[in-house]
Amino acid sequence: MGLSFDTPWALLLMVPCAIFVWWTIRHTPRLTGGRKKLAVAVRALILALLVAVASGLSPYLRMDHRAVVFVADRSASVGEEERLAGWIGEALAAKGDSDRAAVVSFGLNASVERTLSVDETDVFSLRTEANDSFSNIAGGLQLGSGLLGEGGKIVLLSDGEENVGDLLRQGELLKNRGIAVDVVALPKRELRDAAVESLRVPADLNAGEKFSYEITVSSTFAGEAELRLYEENTEKFRSVVALETGENRFAFQDVAETPGLHRYRAEIYAAGDERGENNANYAFSRVDGLPRVLIVEGEEGTSGNMAGALEASLIPYDILLPEQLPAELADYARYDSIVLNNVPATRIAEAPMMHLGAAVRDYGIGLVMAGGSDSYGLGGYYKTEVERALPVYMDLKGKRQMPSLGLILVIDKSGSMDGGKLELAKEAALRTVELLREDDTVGVIAFDGSPWWVQEPVKLTDRDAVASVIQGIRPDGGTEIYTAVSSALSRMLEVEAQRKHIILLTDGQSAGNGSYSALTDTMNDNGITMSTVAVGNGADTALLERLAGDANGRYYFTNDQSTIPSIFSRETTLMSRTYIVEDRFVPRLGRAGDWASAFAGGVPAVDAYVATTAKETADAVLLTPMGDPLLARWQYGSGRSVAWTSDLKGEWAGEWTGWDRFPDVFAQWVKWTFPQFNGAPYDVEADWQGGEGSVTIRETTASAGSATELNAVVTGPDGERTELTPLPVAPGEYAGGLPLSGPGVYMMQIGKNGESGGTTSGFVIPYAPEYRLTEGGGEDKLRRLAELTGGRVLDAAEPGEAFAGERIAHRRTIDIDRALLVAALLLWLLDIAVRRVSLPWGRVSAWLRERLPFGRGTVAGGAGPAAADAALARLQERKSRSRASRFGGAGTGASGAPASNGSAPQPSAAKPSAAGSATSGPAASPPPEPEAPASAAASGIAGKSKKPSPRTEPERTPDRRTPPQAPAPDNPAAEEDAMSRLLAAKRRNRR
Repeated sequence: MGLSFDTPWALLLMVPCAIFVWWTIRHTPRLTGGRKKLAVAVRALILALLVAVASGLSPYLRMDHRAVVFVADRSASVGEEERLAGWIGEALAAKGDSDRAAVVSFGLNASVERTLSVDETDVFSLRTEANDSFSNIAGGLQLGSGLLGEGGKIVLLSDGEENVGDLLRQGELLKNRGIAVDVVALPKRELRDAAVESLRVPADLNAGEKFSYEITVSSTFAGEAELRLYEENTEKFRSVVALETGENRFAFQDVAETPGLHRYRAEIYAAGDERGENNANYAFSRVDGLPRVLIVEGEEGTSGNMAGALEASLIPYDILLPEQLPAELADYARYDSIVLNNVPATRIAEAPMMHLGAAVRDYGIGLVMAGGSDSYGLGGYYKTEVERALPVYMDLKGKRQMPSLGLILVIDKSGSMDGGKLELAKEAALRTVELLREDDTVGVIAFDGSPWWVQEPVKLTDRDAVASVIQGIRPDGGTEIYTAVSSALSRMLEVEAQRKHIILLTDGQSAGNGSYSALTDTMNDNGITMSTVAVGNGADTALLERLAGDANGRYYFTNDQSTIPSIFSRETTLMSRTYIVEDRFVPRLGRAGDWASAFAGGVPAVDAYVATTAKETADAVLLTPMGDPLLARWQYGSGRSVAWTSDLKGEWAGEWTGWDRFPDVFAQWVKWTFPQFNGAPYDVEADWQGGEGSVTIRETTASAGSATELNAVVTGPDGERTELTPLPVAPGEYAGGLPLSGPGVYMMQIGKNGESGGTTSGFVIPYAPEYRLTEGGGEDKLRRLAELTGGRVLDAAEPGEAFAGERIAHRRTIDIDRALLVAALLLWLLDIAVRRVSLPWGRVSAWLRERLPFGRGTVAGGAGPAAADAALARLQERKSRSRASRFGGAGTGASGAPASNGSAPQPSAAKPSAAGSATSGPAASPPPEPEAPASAAASGIAGKSKKPSPRTEPERTPDRRTPPQAPAPDNPAAEEDAMSRLLAAKRRNRR
């Protein structure tokens, strides 16, 4: 046990504190006796406590112990976490009682499994999550060293196969801190594994050019395997190959056929392969040639007019249904433009919808939308990525009077709706609220086992309030459809609106049963319609389809919950048939620009179109009599888009599709949307180190030069968009870093000097480096780390050796600042009480002495009743001496006798007064009897001797030459009362 001071110079404050205490003793006349002593002592102690706090006084204990941090490698190359945890558990069991231990595990990132402590552990296990795709040994050592205080060591358990960071550089830092690293070389996990190390194709090709695929496969075994090669998702080759242990190289010949940016994938399949993460690899290539168009048709076989127009212009094309749209952005890069032919948004999944917008905005791919009864607002495109890319809004922004609408949404909120369905249903409800106008009425009812009105039917005067309550819906309970629909119908009967509609959404089957036919009959009688949405195969599709048919609504089934918002938007729009304008007219020319010459000779008439609103910066090329855009175009990011609001299958614009100039006009629309750049002036390479990626861009053509700066947009496989500004690192070479979410195909749009548009390129991040087949060398690196830091190479069979070595002298400091300050505060309160509070301090002191062990039975320094008698005797004697000094001569006792050592009293020769002589004559009064000595008088006062009888003395004439004698008390009771008053005064003085 010892004491330490953080700021020892603060102890000099004791000098002024001592001076202050001395001054208090000398200059505090108001306090006397023990009260003064107590007040001074309390103040001195308060000052001492404050000086101790100011100096940083801290007691400490000296302890000897060992501190060990275990750093465990949990990457995929090590594996067998149970064996790893068992080794650490055995080592912890061998530690001493005072030894402290901590455990850190790492993959890509390090985490603490156990803090540094002396706690005993019966069974140890690794509980944190670890990304085993990487091995960041340096990160584990850094975190482990942070847990050590004034000393200790690290025990590293790893195979040494790092792929993130630099463990030897971290070892240098540990050496400078005096931290040794003992290493336990774990054997690398041996697997039967074949991995596609690389796939190489030429970066640029021309249509019809022959080229080779070069594939490198590494294997830990010899045997047969099947090698497959894909272009996008189309299989190009399949071949059985013979693998040898180590590196194997293969080459295949092919011909570039389809222009565009293509993604190639090589895969290996072998019997008994124990790891599938490294069985595929990717490559990119751009094939120059004629541009290619993708036509997506909502109804199969309705795109003949478009296909004929493209064929007449020698533009190749592909036709797909919306459900066949690619799920990866890279697959859209092979096309120069995409045409949506009357496609409802309810049939486009979330990922393709996002990719369509990104393809136009970031990669310059064109977009053309043709109208029809399932397109634009009627198709549910409100607030989608496609609406953002098009030059028109899907809603009518206050342009015409529309019938008032009463709409009630009946949404299933049962427990099965959890996991994203209910969140999308709420988003759908919010879009519906945004589409409605202030004159419309909306209500929302959520149901599980019983209906609950989230929002009673109300006019949309406060959209924010309605949106707020919708957000509060939470999933819970079962499913009961009938009561929910019945409640919605009963309230809808009270709504005043020109059109009334109910939308029912559920993913389950009703627990109860009721007369649904009675409900639908009531709806039909009152002009109320109802549409139903079945989500997933668990829904009662038969019931929902029948309800929609009986209530004159529409039935929707979806296995893709991401389409729910589009379904609700479509339903809300369809309730106002004003969106479809059926009136024959001849379009008038607007801002046509370079397209004006195509319409110089006039244009055919149109019978119907879908009403939309042109965006502020769009060019409305052709207008309707009501001012709505019939044909509009604009620039969106790096790409362009065109909107034709009538149809192109011949139903609404038959004269247009039969017009002899239609092929040229339609081809002109599509060509205008083609990317505004050519060639591939940049070569892109990427590397992945953990969560960070590094991208290198090199100029490959002279046309790419003269850029002062580059700007790039990178879109990952999950659709996440990242903006990048690479910096020049060499002539014609730029580099930059960006976060990468993981392996996959990344698209990149490269521009220069801040200009929009640019070159579309891409790069591939293969499987994580932890899954690569390496030649080893990790054990040698671990040995070098131990030598560098002064550590040891431990035997994996001896876990107890981890705690061998010298102990660390450790000083354990105890923080007492709070206790000192609390004590000072309490003493300060006591100081105020001693100086300010009026209490019988003498009696308090006597009471304490009576009860304390060291002062029991004492009063005022005496010993019980005897001490009290002696004190009273001494007081009587002092009183007698006082009388003697006042009247001259020896003091008298209590009865007027001299108080001189007990000797006999001396007679005084007093002369009789004149008055005495006249009245009593010469007769002399008898001499007084001798009185008892002072001690006897004191005993009489104490009540232990008999009191003398009072006597009457003759009157005497005072003699001026002799000092008057103190009259003897003639009343013992009065004298005893005077004594009591004197004692009381003495007690008051003690206070």
